[in-house]
Amino acid sequence: MKIERIEAIPLRMPLARPLKAATALVTQRCTVLTRVYTSDGIVGECFSNNEDQGQAEIVRLIHEELVPLLVGREAFHVEACWQAMQPITRSIVRDRRLAVRAIACVDAAIWDAVGKALNAPLHRLWGGQGDDVAAIAMGGYYWPEDDLIKVAKEMESLREQGLAGCKLKVGALTPEQDAERVRAARDGAGPGFWLMADPNQGWSFDEALRFARLVRPYDIRWLEEPCHWQNDRLDLARLRRTVDIPLCAGQSEIAKAGCRDLMAAGAIDICNFDPSWGGGPTEWRKVAALAESYGIGVMSHLEPQVGAALAAGVPNGVCVELMQPDRDPLYHTLLENRPPIRDGRMQLSELPGWGLSLDEKLVEQLRSA
Repeated sequence: MKIERIEAIPLRMPLARPLKAATALVTQRCTVLTRVYTSDGIVGECFSNNEDQGQAEIVRLIHEELVPLLVGREAFHVEACWQAMQPITRSIVRDRRLAVRAIACVDAAIWDAVGKALNAPLHRLWGGQGDDVAAIAMGGYYWPEDDLIKVAKEMESLREQGLAGCKLKVGALTPEQDAERVRAARDGAGPGFWLMADPNQGWSFDEALRFARLVRPYDIRWLEEPCHWQNDRLDLARLRRTVDIPLCAGQSEIAKAGCRDLMAAGAIDICNFDPSWGGGPTEWRKVAALAESYGIGVMSHLEPQVGAALAAGVPNGVCVELMQPDRDPLYHTLLENRPPIRDGRMQLSELPGWGLSLDEKLVEQLRSA
């Protein structure tokens, strides 16, 4: 099954209302729909990569630099294809993160072609743990009229939707103010609902420590990337030795080596690596194997259309995370067969590959210039 050509389609959808996290303001949802056409007539496809400013460069890299490296190669040799793409990451005069993300787009589409050729869902092809996985929401964004009642009602709504939990945005306020938001979230969600706090690297070590101590009564399942990026590995390790709340990080890494260093430093209990930012499913699965050797859980940051199969395809998969329609309208409109969520768990597709059924009319409407 030879690779004959590759198509990358940039898609954008503005949010109805901007959403604020501690260190980001999100105004639109972007993705790249990548299709790998093979000699057997099988088309592998996937959409991923929440990229804004670099979207055009990712598409250019795929068409102009990755296509010549892959056309004529055997699609079943996924690792060989992945290795063949690595030279585009080695330039020291451009942002290698965009090169890594271009590779991720193509890698995900190649895996879909393999799954379709073997008529197997990818999580089963990988010898997975089961056909479902715990599902959590990304929520608790800051609104101009932000208040504690609103936070509580949002958590109550997420629980009613059948989700297992929510990763709550914190870090834009003082630790004391954000601890009150967590208290309100717990009041709204009730017991047993997973609550995670995500400051998006918004605090110093001392601020993160204050927050962790303040939220101890609220049964926080983990605290994610609490410390500023400049010294996060050492700060996380020190924080992990100091508090009894599990720590999560890894979404800011772009390769398995960075995740390895977090693990070796004793900095994390859960690795939340993003396959669309870090080289694709091939690299993510290597991170998962590393994490298992350290006794660490692993999950895929965002992108539930790939994250569910990845988490269900390894023994240490923790959950899949997804966003509400106001944060990720593409997932909720582009994907026609979104997997159902029951009793806190996403039920994975029986279809081969990623099992995606896309709204082709919407693809044409949203296709970026």
